[in-house]
Amino acid sequence: MSDYTKSTNFATKDNLSSGNPLKIVKGTEIDTEFNNIATAVATKADLASPTFTGTPTLPTGTIAVTQSSGSNTTTIATTAFVQAAIALLYPVGSVYTNATVSTNPATLLGFGTWTAFGAGRVPVGFDSGNALFDAAEETGGSADAITVSHTHTATTTSTDSGHTHAISPAAWTTGGGKVEGNSFSFGGTVSATQSSTANITSTTTVASAGSSGTNANYQPYITVYMWKRVS
Repeated sequence: MSDYTKSTNFATKDNLSSGNPLKIVKGTEIDTEFNNIATAVATKADLASPTFTGTPTLPTGTIAVTQSSGSNTTTIATTAFVQAAIALLYPVGSVYTNATVSTNPATLLGFGTWTAFGAGRVPVGFDSGNALFDAAEETGGSADAITVSHTHTATTTSTDSGHTHAISPAAWTTGGGKVEGNSFSFGGTVSATQSSTANITSTTTVASAGSSGTNANYQPYITVYMWKRVS
């Protein structure tokens, strides 16, 4: 923007003697001054609702009207407006996370009171239909693996190596049977009175499943700094 610069010093004409041609105010001088004024005015912004071009710079300490938080216009925003807009992004109860910086958000953002939040825990979405997740800030779960109620399959293997029963002559009670060498003849009713135990072996195997132990119950995770705004 250009400023108005006066081309003619009209005050010096008052000290000139009468008849001095320089004492006369010429029309060209007046015209030059008005042209200079017009040029300067054309490059100035209006006081009311001005439209700036280029890169305007406000003087240090300038005080302006803070716009409403929902404004979506091209009006100039004050630092108070900017700070209020950022604060709206993090209302009380909001959680701020940072992957590398542990500084309290009150220092980073310039507003609010923040406390460290959720140490060693991961967040889970609210679920009104599940008693575990139907209230804000409920906690639960265990880092250590715990045996959950479950079933196993079992396999039984029986092995019979084969066996025999011996019948002695005393087993013949009637009928006239007889034993000769390794054979016998049958002439009537035989009643066997001896017994033997079968040589069968059974083995049952139950397969194990799952694992247990300290810090063996974690999902894949990544560590970040978390803060909750409390005021």
